[in-house]
Amino acid sequence: MKLLILTGLSGSGKSIALDALEDCGFYCIDNLPITLLDDFVTNVMKQDPKTYNKTAIGIDARNHSESLYAFAEKLALIRAQGIYCDVIYMQAEAEVLLKRYSETRRRHPLTDLNLPLKEAIKIEKEMLKSVAKCADLVVDTSRTHYHQLRELIRGYVQEGSQQKISIQMQSFGFKHGLPLDADFVFDARCLPNPYWNPKLRGFTGKDQPVIDFLNSESIVTEFFQDISGLLERWIPRFEKENRSYLTVAVGCTGGQHRSVFLVDSLARYFQSKGSNVIIRHRELS
Repeated sequence: MKLLILTGLSGSGKSIALDALEDCGFYCIDNLPITLLDDFVTNVMKQDPKTYNKTAIGIDARNHSESLYAFAEKLALIRAQGIYCDVIYMQAEAEVLLKRYSETRRRHPLTDLNLPLKEAIKIEKEMLKSVAKCADLVVDTSRTHYHQLRELIRGYVQEGSQQKISIQMQSFGFKHGLPLDADFVFDARCLPNPYWNPKLRGFTGKDQPVIDFLNSESIVTEFFQDISGLLERWIPRFEKENRSYLTVAVGCTGGQHRSVFLVDSLARYFQSKGSNVIIRHRELS
């Protein structure tokens, strides 16, 4: 039996993620109180394993503070029952959350306490700190669109992911900000930049002219070999620590050429080794 606990900041995309999980065959429950978590596992999931073989539960900050602090204890009780349980924590930058609430005109759960929206977001993040510490996977959606998030969630829960660590390979542009959910970050700005070749500028790292250009540079090959060698050595250590997810980010200036090429190359390499790899190009629409 598999249980996914989906939590995080309001406005970060939890509802979208739950919808995607439902499409993947999960039985989804939103806003279950933390105090009922272990009872639900014992008296509902384990009593009807066929119906609840794959279950996703959404949890937010509308729990009592004592319950939020006790989340780690509840999680340990669930896992002690032999249930495979992962916690996915979703977040986004405060400015992004403010913009989303402004655009959708929805109310933040904590504004019922007569708090300004900016203050409500800040307090919610503080309230969920103890829950965030339990996360197996942190997903930052600041620069993730609706369809990208659905694809990411589907990738995380694909068949077999619970037996082997899932590796997200992500390209990004430094000028758009660091990915806040990365475990490893590699800087490819030291490599030859196709952008300065007028014939290559309009392409991306997925296009053959750019691929040929970067493949012809020995320093790019060395960079790839160093990264793949480091990851190949250390990923098994993360697996031994029972990590379910690992995010590897490669950045260049704009996130269009070098980082895209390297992420695709790394993904192919580790897929050929049997790894479960999820590819995300943050700056490519």
